[in-house]
Amino acid sequence: MYYRLRLQTEKKRGVSKLKILFLESHPMLINGLPNGFREAGCEIKISGPLTKEKIPMIIEEFHPDLLFMLGWSSETTIEKAKWVHFYSKNAKIPLVYWATEDPTHTYNFTLPLLMELKPDFVFTICKGRVLYYQMLGFKSAHMDFGYYSGVHYKTSPNTKYKCDIAVVANAYPNVLQLYPHHYRITSLKILIAPLIAEGIRIDFWGRKWAEMTHLLGNDIPPDCIHGYLNYTLANQVYSSASIMLGLQNQLGQVSQRTYEIMGSGGFLITSDTPEINRLFQSGKDLLTSDSPEQTLELIKHYLNSPDEREKISRQGQIDVELHSYLNRAKEALRVLSEQKIISL
Repeated sequence: MYYRLRLQTEKKRGVSKLKILFLESHPMLINGLPNGFREAGCEIKISGPLTKEKIPMIIEEFHPDLLFMLGWSSETTIEKAKWVHFYSKNAKIPLVYWATEDPTHTYNFTLPLLMELKPDFVFTICKGRVLYYQMLGFKSAHMDFGYYSGVHYKTSPNTKYKCDIAVVANAYPNVLQLYPHHYRITSLKILIAPLIAEGIRIDFWGRKWAEMTHLLGNDIPPDCIHGYLNYTLANQVYSSASIMLGLQNQLGQVSQRTYEIMGSGGFLITSDTPEINRLFQSGKDLLTSDSPEQTLELIKHYLNSPDEREKISRQGQIDVELHSYLNRAKEALRVLSEQKIISL
């Protein structure tokens, strides 16, 4: 209550910045949504690695109006969730969690975390989980991934990353073994497997691609696997490769890299899903494929059509602006205000 009263007092004096403390350290998470809130006019602080002693200290130093936790990282452990719950309630500061692992990991990760974190509000990337969380007693709303133009923007081609076809993603062979009907497997078999079978080179950045033979049907040549790529360097690959292949994880959701590739001006071929088709237009903003045969046709045509690639990627970069993290943050602030989590 103290923090809400302080915020109202500051507004009367002409100071209206909402102060948000993001309890996170992972580069992928801190370089996305927090920057959207910063662009929306909020004062943002990133905690870095959490310890039991650090949480109350940083709260006391920063005096946040809102605490935010994100996704699945080294900061979203059960132990740390207990700490955050205790100190957020002790300081009477609203706590928000953004569930980015739904629906695949709702039951084995998100739900156990929420039971300890006990946030005041839950955003989820999965529309179908909103009602579920509400039935559990959590105020909840949908908030999709997006992109931040300060990290994902078009660059000049970098010779280090110059290639015909590229994939930037972790392979997750162990996860896909646990979920044999996961849509990502279908996406792999439509977009990647046919090219490897034909001997068409794909350059991979990400972890564990050497362990994917059982799903792809063929080995990926070792010289095509480049390992982990720093999140803030990914836009250089998107800007340097002639074609980016973008895997999808769900029929009713869009992967984060869809927005990031398009925001970086990359030419994207992705899976033909209802949600992709709802948000974007194939042949105008990006290209979609619904079969291995179609993927091969698209690759063979567009590798030799640089002008067509440029036209589509340029339009995609324009149309994806609607999905910036600035717009996500504005909508989140509106929802949190309506739900009386914050006072604006």
